[in-house]
Amino acid sequence: MKEKINALVVDDSMEFTSSVKEYFKNNADIQILDVISDGEKAVPYIQEHEKEIDVILLDLIIPGKDGLAILEELENKKIQKHVIILSSYRKEYTIRMTSHFNVDYYMLKPCDLKSLEARIKEVVVEEKNELYADKRINKEIQLRVTELLHTLGVPSQIKGYQYLREGILMLYESTGLIGGITKEVYPEIAIRYNTTASRVERAIRHAIEVSWNRADYATMNKLFGHSIDYDRAKPTNSEFMVTLSDTLRLEHPVAVYS
Repeated sequence: MKEKINALVVDDSMEFTSSVKEYFKNNADIQILDVISDGEKAVPYIQEHEKEIDVILLDLIIPGKDGLAILEELENKKIQKHVIILSSYRKEYTIRMTSHFNVDYYMLKPCDLKSLEARIKEVVVEEKNELYADKRINKEIQLRVTELLHTLGVPSQIKGYQYLREGILMLYESTGLIGGITKEVYPEIAIRYNTTASRVERAIRHAIEVSWNRADYATMNKLFGHSIDYDRAKPTNSEFMVTLSDTLRLEHPVAVYS
């Protein structure tokens, strides 16, 4: 890692940018190079300081020129920088649009600044375009998720298997995502697999249906207990992923920032 990672913030929220600057003020690895609150000024600044900037923290809704327009202009000018989107805007179409510009990560506001710090280090230091699970979670945890899914009869060749694996690991690391599976977990998985959140949801539902028909009652009862009625209905996507992430957390406690 270089001496310090230089992050440029392009965001017009004074409350958010102030909290970011305060958080990273004495950080040993990351410093805020500058804050741009006017979208029209963003690309000229990036051009002038291109060699200094390691990562851009970009909001999508800013005055002057929005985040997508900034990304498009950077692409046209062949300026390649690590970009983390930080936005409260949750429309699936817009989230998908950002993936066309090779955005490294999409975080929904309000976001935990400790998680943001980890994301910055990942996208700058580690190989770009690795999947979430392979970056954040150690191999023992990954193998345990694989074991659980296989035990529950989820075929590894179907798309829902990978989506389930990714979602469970995300929930394992951050309990704060439990209440936002539809609006946060599905869109993030969709970006990483270049698909849509609705397709992620459907693929996971199908994988659970397959699992429910293949796994034995004793295994299901051991993991899900009385949280569901085995004879009446399979668990929902949320119940399935949350239960397995809780199982992981009990076996392998993790420092959770949510």
